[in-house]
Amino acid sequence: MRKDWCAMKLTDFTDYADAIAHADTNAPWALFDGDRDRFNIAHECITRHADGSGRPAVRLAHADGRDEILSFDQISAGAAQFAHWLDANGIAPGDRIAFMLEPSLPFYVCLFGAMQSGAISVPLFTLFGLDGLRLRIDDCKPKLLITNREKAELARQIEGVTVIVADDGLLDEIATFPASYAPQTKATDLAVFQYTSGTTRELPEAVKHTHRALVTLMFAALYGTGIRPGDDFFCPSSPAWGHGLWHGTLAPLALGVSTGTFVGRFDAVRLMKALQDYRITNMSAAATHYRMMKNSGRAGDFTFAIRKLSYTGEPIDPATLDFIEETFHVPACSMYGTTEIGVVLVNFPGAEDFAVKPGSLGKPVPGQRLQVQNPDGSPTEPGVVGELMLWRRDRWETTKDLARIDEDGYFYHCGRADDVIISAGWTMSAVEIENTLLKHADVQECAVIGAPDATRGLVVKAFVVSSRAPSDAFVTELQNFTRERLAQHEFPRLVEFVAELPKTPAGKVHRKILRDREAAAALALTN
Repeated sequence: MRKDWCAMKLTDFTDYADAIAHADTNAPWALFDGDRDRFNIAHECITRHADGSGRPAVRLAHADGRDEILSFDQISAGAAQFAHWLDANGIAPGDRIAFMLEPSLPFYVCLFGAMQSGAISVPLFTLFGLDGLRLRIDDCKPKLLITNREKAELARQIEGVTVIVADDGLLDEIATFPASYAPQTKATDLAVFQYTSGTTRELPEAVKHTHRALVTLMFAALYGTGIRPGDDFFCPSSPAWGHGLWHGTLAPLALGVSTGTFVGRFDAVRLMKALQDYRITNMSAAATHYRMMKNSGRAGDFTFAIRKLSYTGEPIDPATLDFIEETFHVPACSMYGTTEIGVVLVNFPGAEDFAVKPGSLGKPVPGQRLQVQNPDGSPTEPGVVGELMLWRRDRWETTKDLARIDEDGYFYHCGRADDVIISAGWTMSAVEIENTLLKHADVQECAVIGAPDATRGLVVKAFVVSSRAPSDAFVTELQNFTRERLAQHEFPRLVEFVAELPKTPAGKVHRKILRDREAAAALALTN
């Protein structure tokens, strides 16, 4: 039967060929009520789906075993009441409203209520200490900081911001206001300030998103997570960060899809129980989440309904990829991007005509242009490692990542530019050595860096998490295991066994902390 292309929306297409054929920048607008003049994220994600039916919007899997369901109706009413409350308290369009809350009714009420009123939502990670919180507060200068009772005392140590406790008293207060609100925002008005999870800047700079960013997001969401109406979605990443907010929260809700997330200290077994109990069909998570599920050894205790899987944050090692295939029986689809540039490389989950290559970042999001370049700016040949560049603003911009392409045009991540280790003239990839070590049965997690060395400049050092007792014999075994699989010079000359690896709040292994620690130790020895 001939398809009536004109009557179809982007959500009707699942094949890779259709995605490329319909990569029209105008197409995502048809998914929404708003237009280039009037547009509001809260309306598109919540209000227009609140039909009085009590349909679930967010499922919350609490670490303590509790399940909580928030409906579109419930969040819509609370957000509207919160928007009126902001108006009554003199909060003007463009004012920043920061909130440091775990996923909860107050979190979603604040997130969407602030945007509905024309204020700017600033989600903040709940585990920030005083210094981390102060840096962000000083940067965005919010009129209000809304947090829980436990964090309020900490927050009140920062001058110049009014701290509000998000408890039943606040919910009772806003409940006196009308449960509907007519937003007046334009597509070009600012809606969200988003901070990155890294710590590369002493003073983190917010990435500033307008309301129309939701429209821009849709190509990456449709082809990065494969989200479609009818899915039951879950993303355990914190909505304080880019992946958890944009792909785990806003994208599914904008399509009327029920999403889910994790509340409290992450536990892999609790996550798998939630996936089973909620009958989740589509999950997008950090690479670390999948690795922790594998390491738990409990996946066989659960029954899953997964049809689409995606991951982000960092590459997944081959052993974890094998676990995903054996456990969920669907390919693990990488999606690559950053808070600053968004998602730009995807694997089109659910597309039957797209072959997912294990370990690959996939191909560009329709409409995006990427290239792996040599130092002179020329494109590399297949198999050659170079700098991954993105075409933006009529010029090539660096992603600060290394990559290679294959003969079929698939991209592969080869580490951050600063994760390359040059030792005695040899150039080695920290990621490649890590992936090899992770194939060892007794290695649960590992991180590889270049450690200062007086003779070689740098030497490869591996930090290993293992339940096996440390010993010289174990070190030699890991060294031989690596050099037998890579090259004779590619092995960790130094191995340190650790209880855990430092990670960014988004779950990525934080190699910079390890590099700084080794550099400080080397400096101390010379003084």
